[in-house]
Amino acid sequence: MSNTPHYYYNEVLRLLKEHQTWFSESIPLIASENIPSPAVREAIVSDFGNRYAEGWPGERVYAGCIYIDQVENICIELAKQLFRSEFADVRPVSGVCANLSVYSAFTEPNDIMLTLAIPNGGHISMGRKELFGTAGLVHGLRVTYYPFNKDEMNIDVDETKKNIEEMIKKGEKPKLAMLGGSLILFPQPVRELSTILHQYDILVCYDAAHVAGLIAGGQFQDPLREGADIMTLSTHKTLFGPQGGAIVSFLKFAEKIKKAVFPGNTSNHHLHHVAGKAIAFAEMLEFGSAYASQVVKNAKALAQALYDKGLDVLGAEKGFTKSHQIALDVTKHGDGGTLEKQLEACNIIVNRQLIPGDIKAGRNYMHPGGLRLGVSEVTRLGMREGEMQEIAEFIKMVVVDKADLHLVREKVREFRRNYQRVHYAFESEREAYAYIKIR
Repeated sequence: MSNTPHYYYNEVLRLLKEHQTWFSESIPLIASENIPSPAVREAIVSDFGNRYAEGWPGERVYAGCIYIDQVENICIELAKQLFRSEFADVRPVSGVCANLSVYSAFTEPNDIMLTLAIPNGGHISMGRKELFGTAGLVHGLRVTYYPFNKDEMNIDVDETKKNIEEMIKKGEKPKLAMLGGSLILFPQPVRELSTILHQYDILVCYDAAHVAGLIAGGQFQDPLREGADIMTLSTHKTLFGPQGGAIVSFLKFAEKIKKAVFPGNTSNHHLHHVAGKAIAFAEMLEFGSAYASQVVKNAKALAQALYDKGLDVLGAEKGFTKSHQIALDVTKHGDGGTLEKQLEACNIIVNRQLIPGDIKAGRNYMHPGGLRLGVSEVTRLGMREGEMQEIAEFIKMVVVDKADLHLVREKVREFRRNYQRVHYAFESEREAYAYIKIR
């Protein structure tokens, strides 16, 4: 193997192109991913990506922001419209950074935060220090978990109330309560919990990283109307990309959030992605209701089809899901890590998932008991309920039937040929995964 700089230059470009070809022949079911429109892709290769604009629009540390400020102000206004919020900060470069900004603005190290355990749907950004979670490791929060009802796949409200009352009696009142999460099949009891939490002057933040697009499209729940004080989000899961984060809230919290984002947690904030966020927010305002509706229909259809084919789909008694996600218990067929690799070999891209009961059973994140599927991206490629039946059959062939992986891969590649355009966008002439050469 040559080790010249020119070799590596060409090798990186070759691998980029091969990745995009592979994804054009695959079924992308990662719940935290989506496909951006050609317009968003255009924004993120613009010169904005080479510039600096520390601070708030009109209050920059750098010159050269005449057009950058205008775009960011548009992005802020669109975010406020999309989530019906009084305030929006579109500068966080990720959902984790959005959460960390909230921790920084409203808590001190050693304060107590309520959240979900990771196997019950919590995200690593909410994790304890010993798990290297952002909340504990970076901000020094003490993390306490909500009681969780595995049958309902949701937070237990009555037990939560008892726990809070006991904590307060011991002088251990939580400062912050995080709702939302990473594995989220059903709307959470935000209204009921916010009522309880606010009685004790506990701030409520809803992490909408996964379901922001469904919230914007009116197909999930509406945390800011149900009692949440703040909502953090990612811009690339059920939203339309690019990757990034945002915070929406009320004016009374604005100044603390702004200062926690900058200078607290970001310097420059990826201005090409701010432009991409603005375009994606406009697309969501125009097409979000239809898109979100179809996402939920597709998730329900895929979950039902998998259940009918003999797979153990969590939340069965509740209708499997009301979000873009589906969670499978695959312990009858292997483990999540092994099956993730087998599905990937067939061009079916999913992720292994810790599920309730895994830690007690001695399973770990590398070989958990579950798989998590998401239908955001395949929905944006134009797939509907009928295609979910076909996808379920491919998954069954791998997980249950132990079919020849090469055979399944060829079937998947043939299936994908008819789904190459981005839907729910202002323009969709260019293929979704087309490699765009600008050299």
